[in-house]
Amino acid sequence: MASQNSSRKVIYAALLGNLLIAVTKFVAAAWTGSSAMLSEGVHSLVDTGNELLLLYGLRQAARPADVHHPLGYGRELYFWTFIVAIMIFALGAGVSLYEGISHIRRPVHVEDPTINYVVLGLSLLFEGGSWWVALKEFRRAKGNLGYFRAVRESKDPTTFTVLFEDSAALVGLTIALIGISAAHAFEIPELDGVASIGIGLVLAFTALALARETKGLLIGESARAGLQDSILRIAQADPAIERANGILTVHLAPRQVVAALSIDFLDDLTTADIEDCVTRIEAQVREQHPEIRMLFVKPQSAGTYRKRHGKTVAMTQNQDR
Repeated sequence: MASQNSSRKVIYAALLGNLLIAVTKFVAAAWTGSSAMLSEGVHSLVDTGNELLLLYGLRQAARPADVHHPLGYGRELYFWTFIVAIMIFALGAGVSLYEGISHIRRPVHVEDPTINYVVLGLSLLFEGGSWWVALKEFRRAKGNLGYFRAVRESKDPTTFTVLFEDSAALVGLTIALIGISAAHAFEIPELDGVASIGIGLVLAFTALALARETKGLLIGESARAGLQDSILRIAQADPAIERANGILTVHLAPRQVVAALSIDFLDDLTTADIEDCVTRIEAQVREQHPEIRMLFVKPQSAGTYRKRHGKTVAMTQNQDR
């Protein structure tokens, strides 16, 4: 619950900032005729819609399991995050590139650029505040991991999605400021369109990076090695277990994991003994790791497990290294 609350905090901060910024950018674009400012307005409007989609995804992912979805709706969050990436690419990048090309072909001198500078300055201030909130939450969540590795291993796309968006917004604002200033100083209105194209390319890169990371979550990524090792230790410590062979896990949501545990029981156990053992393991796993929504336990010899899953286990170990 704490993780979800922090995610909502980041999204609400970005939503408020983007909404205010979008309105001021559109007013400035209409007043001055700036292509880069119009692209920035579209960018902020798309980001505002994206925050609403992320909030909707969080709400849908929290729905309880039912007959039609026995494992719950956790992947709703991953789905809507992927839609956000598509929106950034199709609307944000697409409109910015189109507007930039159109402005180069039919250049228009920017009228009264002072208002653009004021709006861009305020936008940098507001976006910077939202970016700082997202960065602090991301730093807290990543722990000792590096930034790139933290993004690759993160199971909560909301924080790094907002961080990606805000980072792209700050870069886009800088490009717009440079383009508008250059167009005014050198009296080359085409530079305003070039800035718009630059903003579009930044958004396209951001969308592709976000889609790449979200795709893995949507398909299904395993839990971190620490969680898997902990569950194996719990199982191995039970006196009725000969060997805990291995475990397969998959994230349904940031705090929702399904696990399948392969166990080699002692040969002299009765059915009742095995049932008691499974009950003990489930209770300890749920106590130490409440994110485990469902734990499947499969009786299996060590040899059979290695034969069926040896290649998968080896690949996982190599990736962890």
